[in-house]
Amino acid sequence: MTSSQQTPDPHGHSHGHSHSHGPAAPVSQHLRKVIAAVLIPFAAAVVVGLAVLWPGGAPAHERTGVGFDRQTQQGEVVKIEKVDCKDVNAAQVPPTGDTTTPEGREAQRAQTGDCVKATVEVKTGKDKGRRFVEVVQPDAPRQFHVKQGVVVAYAPDAPRDLQYSVTDVDRTVPMAVLAGIFALAVILVGRLRGLMALVALVISFAVLTLFILPAILQGSNPLIVAIVGASAIMLIALYLCHGLTARTSVAVLGTLISLLLIGLLGSLFIGWASLTGNTDDNTGLIHGLFPEIDMSGLLLAGVIIGSLGVLDDVTVTQTSAVWELRQADPTMGPRALYRAGIRIGRDHIASVVNTLVLAYAGAALPLLLLFTIAESSVGTVATSELVAEEIVRTLVGSIGLVASVPVTTALAALVVSADRPGSPEGAGPGAVAGAPSGEPSGGPSGGPSKASSGGPFGGLRTRGGGGRRRKA
Repeated sequence: MTSSQQTPDPHGHSHGHSHSHGPAAPVSQHLRKVIAAVLIPFAAAVVVGLAVLWPGGAPAHERTGVGFDRQTQQGEVVKIEKVDCKDVNAAQVPPTGDTTTPEGREAQRAQTGDCVKATVEVKTGKDKGRRFVEVVQPDAPRQFHVKQGVVVAYAPDAPRDLQYSVTDVDRTVPMAVLAGIFALAVILVGRLRGLMALVALVISFAVLTLFILPAILQGSNPLIVAIVGASAIMLIALYLCHGLTARTSVAVLGTLISLLLIGLLGSLFIGWASLTGNTDDNTGLIHGLFPEIDMSGLLLAGVIIGSLGVLDDVTVTQTSAVWELRQADPTMGPRALYRAGIRIGRDHIASVVNTLVLAYAGAALPLLLLFTIAESSVGTVATSELVAEEIVRTLVGSIGLVASVPVTTALAALVVSADRPGSPEGAGPGAVAGAPSGEPSGGPSGGPSKASSGGPFGGLRTRGGGGRRRKA
């Protein structure tokens, strides 16, 4: 597998110096056929699933004018002026005059403070150029300034003066700049592999928006759609970023097994805990617009897709670790490779699980803050559906991640050491591990060896002497 030179030291001992770089030599042709026999039918099934479930676009529906289900246009703040809140009737103190309640105090501040009257011009749509006034209270979280881009909602059935209202700030420019900085950093550091990662990211987003979301809206089973879509993303992203090699194929198998485990556990515990998946205004709106969607199935689909990204990282890292261990010491058998790889995996498990928990906790921070303000007990908070949903999502995903480490490590250790007979007896130190008995790694002048050429799942040749490797 690697070529070495024996260099005597002053004490008469010899040391092996490895000169190999890059991936390990390919696995045997027989084993590549076995991997292909597993992965090719799986890939074919994914393609068939995409074809059968392909939605052809999101279904049309009548706009409700609620939440995100509104017609929107782009606008711009063209004028700002301060006015007395009383003059614009921005708020009213409760009839009782009671300002001891939070609502009463807020109304009192709104009446005694200075409000902002913003004139907004519509920049897109059939009413381009039309202007309307938006009143902003002094304690409003969002304040406007001149030439600020905004998103305006259009309600065609409302009176003319009330048809347009500001719903959000236009963040197109800062978001585009941040995305550009991210892409530049990835390409500068990752070079060609970084560019391939960005291409895979775009394809993954396309699968999500063109297949997974519309298919669920069309009424397809969210779990089946998520499995097919996640499998397509996994195959495209892993092979595009890491190449069509045995190493990548092992990572794909490890990811697939872990995703199946996450799906089974998620289905079991979402049903057992009676989680409906309908916990906020957005999910309520989805259920109202498309009552045929299985919301608990949608929750499970989210668990699978959310776990996929971290699973890819774990399985690729573990596979690469085993391959590098084998390259560093070609004499290591599958058991020794597994033990060494699992030690690396334990460190990975600790960091990844912590990352998952903190990521979900960060996303649910406002909700946790509300429970803290209400002085709810830990048991009440943990078993409420809002929090229990996140706990199940986190723990099921974490179990799948933990399981992926020994599964992927074992697969990699078996594959990298399978069908690799040791160096033939009496062969020189330059013999390639895995070469047929009596066949040296190179010719008399250290020429290329007759190592297995690249097939669909491997494909590296070794050179004698310097141990340099190149793609076939």
